[in-house]
Amino acid sequence: MQDVLAEHRRLACGAELAVLRLPGRPVVSLEIRVFAGYAFEDERCLGVAYLVEETLSKGTERRDGRALNDAFDEIGATHASFAGRETIGFSSLCLPEFLDQTIDLHAEMIRTPSFPDDACEVALELANQSLAALDDNPGELAKKFLYRQAYGQPLGRHPLGEAETLGRIGREQIVEHWRRFFSPARMHVVVAGDVDAEAVADGLEAAFGGWGPAASAGAGDNDLARFAIEFTPAYRHHDKEVEQEQIALCFPGASATDDDHAVEKVVIGVLAGGMSGRLFTEVRERQGLAYWVGAWDDHPRTGGMVHVGASTTTENLDRTYSTLLREIARVAEDVTQAEVDRAIAGIVTRLRTRGDVTRARAVEAAEDLFYYGRIIPTEERLAEITAVTVKDLRDYLAAHPRDSLSAVTLGPRALAVPA
Repeated sequence: MQDVLAEHRRLACGAELAVLRLPGRPVVSLEIRVFAGYAFEDERCLGVAYLVEETLSKGTERRDGRALNDAFDEIGATHASFAGRETIGFSSLCLPEFLDQTIDLHAEMIRTPSFPDDACEVALELANQSLAALDDNPGELAKKFLYRQAYGQPLGRHPLGEAETLGRIGREQIVEHWRRFFSPARMHVVVAGDVDAEAVADGLEAAFGGWGPAASAGAGDNDLARFAIEFTPAYRHHDKEVEQEQIALCFPGASATDDDHAVEKVVIGVLAGGMSGRLFTEVRERQGLAYWVGAWDDHPRTGGMVHVGASTTTENLDRTYSTLLREIARVAEDVTQAEVDRAIAGIVTRLRTRGDVTRARAVEAAEDLFYYGRIIPTEERLAEITAVTVKDLRDYLAAHPRDSLSAVTLGPRALAVPA
């Protein structure tokens, strides 16, 4: 894996920039994150961040949506976007010689969207359809209910909002969200590839300089809202006639900046690190209880949660639920060095493999800016993971007890005796 020469600065326009010099890479990756995600929405208009993201690319002051797409295609640049919990993101891959044009096209799209009436109407209709379709996806629906219950507001919101709130949104509300939250001072930008950091900075200054009132206000990252998880331990069943009972539960874990964040990654690896993970081995293979079982961690900018989920039959619901809890607790009792080594090896492999993919390095750097305000060297990350011991796992689980769970089931019947 190549060494990375990383430069990090705040530009005069207000944007925070990280440049990862990757000599010899054939493509450049551009990642832009704007602090305008659905946690920032007006509670009366939930879903509006998603609609902003969907309509930004549908036209600018200079071009309509088709012409904008053609401009990207003419230089062979990809472009994609997403609406997340705290940020709206934009991603692009291009050849190094077209980086300036790619930046300019993103600036045109982000700075001067026209939000055509017909595009807003179509986006709203599609959002309503997607929200309705969620009813036919029991696993995702259970997760939606759990996030709303466990995280509180505004972090527990769903990207698509609710049918009632979507009904209040039109072009005016879409434009207002963009106007309120889009400016360089609310942007993190990462460029990775065989590029010159000074040239990248100059290109971004030219593209985004002089835009928006916040750009000249000297607003820094500390001025951006940091939302706290308002954890609610509870159990709730959502009755639904489906073949598989859905179990979704979570408990407070480490935040991304906590000392035991790396330990949490290894805990997840022991529980759900492929087919050798304890949940797959015990719940699915040995007992045949679950069609699907998994564990993962989730991190807003402040705080963290450990999630466990499974799909099972109505007959096996209670047994599956109790087995999930027992397997988490059992890690603290009898985890072996071999399991820890195997989990660490999987994490290290993924980290090193990511380093060979230009966009993966750029995304990782964008996450570093989001959580830490600096770029974390890969070797530092690897050192934290490889230093984790069996004792660390036991200490982590003792510090993050499961006696305060938030759990949801969705299906024909509720748990008989929820733990």
